[in-house]
Amino acid sequence: MPSRGEWLRRTDPEHRAAATPRVLLFALLTGLLTAWLLYDGVGVNLLICGAVTAVGAGLVAHAAGRRVRPWTVIWSLLALAMLAVPALWDASWPTVLSVGGALGLASLALHGGRRWPGVLFALPAAVWQSVPGVGWLWNGLEGRPLPGRGRIVPVLKALAVAAVLLTVFGLLFASADAAMADLLSGLSPSFDLRQLPLRAVLFVLGALTALGFAHIAAGPRRWDRMTVRPGRERRRLEWALPLVALNLMFGAFAVIQAVVVLGGADAVLGRTGMSRSEYARQGFWQLSVITVLTLVVVAVAKRWAPRTTPADRRVARVLLGLLCLLALVVVASALGRMWFYVDASGLTRLRLWVLVVELWLGVVFLLLITAGLTRGAGWLPRTVVLSGVLTVAVYGLIGPDAIVAEQNVARYERSQQIDLRNVRELSADAVPALDRLPEPQRTCALQLIRTDLADHPSAWSATSRAADRARAILAARPLADDGPRETSACRRAGLRIDPYF
Repeated sequence: MPSRGEWLRRTDPEHRAAATPRVLLFALLTGLLTAWLLYDGVGVNLLICGAVTAVGAGLVAHAAGRRVRPWTVIWSLLALAMLAVPALWDASWPTVLSVGGALGLASLALHGGRRWPGVLFALPAAVWQSVPGVGWLWNGLEGRPLPGRGRIVPVLKALAVAAVLLTVFGLLFASADAAMADLLSGLSPSFDLRQLPLRAVLFVLGALTALGFAHIAAGPRRWDRMTVRPGRERRRLEWALPLVALNLMFGAFAVIQAVVVLGGADAVLGRTGMSRSEYARQGFWQLSVITVLTLVVVAVAKRWAPRTTPADRRVARVLLGLLCLLALVVVASALGRMWFYVDASGLTRLRLWVLVVELWLGVVFLLLITAGLTRGAGWLPRTVVLSGVLTVAVYGLIGPDAIVAEQNVARYERSQQIDLRNVRELSADAVPALDRLPEPQRTCALQLIRTDLADHPSAWSATSRAADRARAILAARPLADDGPRETSACRRAGLRIDPYF
């Protein structure tokens, strides 16, 4: 049995290009851009830093003789699209998801995995490639003459001497003459030493990220070479009996749902003592857990499925396919119950996110059924990942906070009911929708957002389009209360708020 080190050695690249001074230049440039642009927050600056990192990695890959493949272009474009989310929307949770997804996709684009090991191990590989990238850069530059050293070093020395002289004599002139002090203070750049630690951290983080991706581009590990042996084959009865029982339970659930949806539900609802809407809203979270556990069962059962004879393989395909098909009924039931839940109680961030995840799980089951009906399933790993990243990208780009606010305002316009405690916690993305509320609900809903925008002014590169739009709306239509911490509007709207909270 191969050792863990042997498994890892199988993935070693055939050749890794040496680091060049150009790599160092791009790493330093990315670090400086990160320290300069990301200090005030994230916005379009994240896309700029990501584009510079991508250019550096692309140049290293070209120097290593690597070719651009279609999937590389797809992963790269999706990664850049995810980095555009903070430039459009202000909410933090979609930004975190998008940044994590962009890092994983950029790593996958450089690795180029096809099979499950190649795809799954490539996604987080950028995390542990940053530190080895420093050693790769050191080994590549060690003993290598610096281009243009004869011209660069004298210039650097002259600049250092000039800086020292100007600092010493400038301080003396400023202390001797007030007009000179005013002139020099206007010419000298202002710099807050309290910013130095965070900017230093951002510089190191940006440089290490650029080095990590350049290190991957120079010679990625071939995770596809990892061999994952199937589990020990079980006898047909031993393997099939649990799945048959599980399919029967799923089938019973599907029949009950059909009875409730298509009519004749009086007997079912009479036994439970619930109304139709109460029955529909019950059990969404349990059904979501069932959906995830079903995927785990399918993966485990596939690993130990009987496969000696064509009949064994046919039985495995039929039982697993039937389980996936019945799981779609569970997905549809969960989505329907959440629809009633949202209609009765309003939409929240968590409910929207779980709805999106549930939809994606339904897509995964459809892909598994399609793979079972086709001869080859080599397309499945990348397609599942593609469906997942498209889900995260669409979720971030549509502005979830804006959708939550829109649904709650529409519900208020329809039924005069709104959960102000929920919408008060939304980001600036929600302002256009919440601005349609009447007073005092409008002021109560927008107070915290106004305070957050006032307390965190951002530079052009660290703000979003949604934040700029929210500031314009609040400037055109100021809130009714005088102070940002006032709670009288919420009291008039029927919501008790602790003024000291």
